[in-house]
Amino acid sequence: MPITIATTYVFIYKLIPDYLISKRYARFALYSIYTLIISAYLVVASVFFSLIYLSGFEYSEMNPATKNIILVLGAVYLIVFVISAFKLLKLNLKQTKITKKLETKILETQLKLKEQELNYLKMQIHPHFLFNTLNTMYGSALKKADETPEMILKLSNLLDYLLYQVDKPFVSLEDEINHIEDYISLEKMRFNNTLAITFYKDIQSKAIDIAPMLFIPFVENSFKHGTLKEGVLSIDLSVKANSETIIFNISNSSSNQKTHNDGIGLQNIKKRLDLLYPNRYKLDITHNDSTFKVDLELNIKSKLAHD
Repeated sequence: MPITIATTYVFIYKLIPDYLISKRYARFALYSIYTLIISAYLVVASVFFSLIYLSGFEYSEMNPATKNIILVLGAVYLIVFVISAFKLLKLNLKQTKITKKLETKILETQLKLKEQELNYLKMQIHPHFLFNTLNTMYGSALKKADETPEMILKLSNLLDYLLYQVDKPFVSLEDEINHIEDYISLEKMRFNNTLAITFYKDIQSKAIDIAPMLFIPFVENSFKHGTLKEGVLSIDLSVKANSETIIFNISNSSSNQKTHNDGIGLQNIKKRLDLLYPNRYKLDITHNDSTFKVDLELNIKSKLAHD
């Protein structure tokens, strides 16, 4: 019994924690062999002690449990193995618990970093968007145009959206489309008869949500970088949505000679897509001799299932 206890203690308090768990397998194997040899020697010595001192060299007088040396060694190492297995299981469970806590902390940290990055990107989008809109109003005010009060009202609606809706993680697609329409109305007042725009909508449900300010940089970019052909800027815009996907397409007349700069808006929107819809979107941007086109497809099915 003392040999069994000592051997077990060596395995569960020294060899397994210090060498096996820490993946120092060579030393664990070497020291385990040493421990088994020493313990086997002590077991054999104890059997002979029982034979010599307790039985007076009479084999028939020995305790039946000690007559079979193989049985004795098997019993000792079976106990050592079973207790060591329980110890290893306990250490694994403890390590698994620690790992889960660490993974949870890492995920929480990643979520906080994503949230901070999203907020930073939104802070960049808002001033950029407002700057362009105010420039439009400034030009209208200089001309003392009659539509200036209506432009101010549209801008008020846009500011209301920015202040109270954009900080939400998701808004209804209907609100986002209304926001786009308000922006288009402002641009129509600025371009007057030099703008030809179509906006096709096919929304199969009102319960579709989307990240706010996701489409407006593309719309804004079409007005900012579009080229007038025969005195007219042509823009075709469409939004199709069902319970699984949202498909956004926009194209504008463009010139191949004109350098198309992504700018702050498109750079931010790509980063936001990576953060909000990782591996759940397809974005294609093409630029040829006459047209600049953006095709965006969002997979919202997995988000709805998660919610």
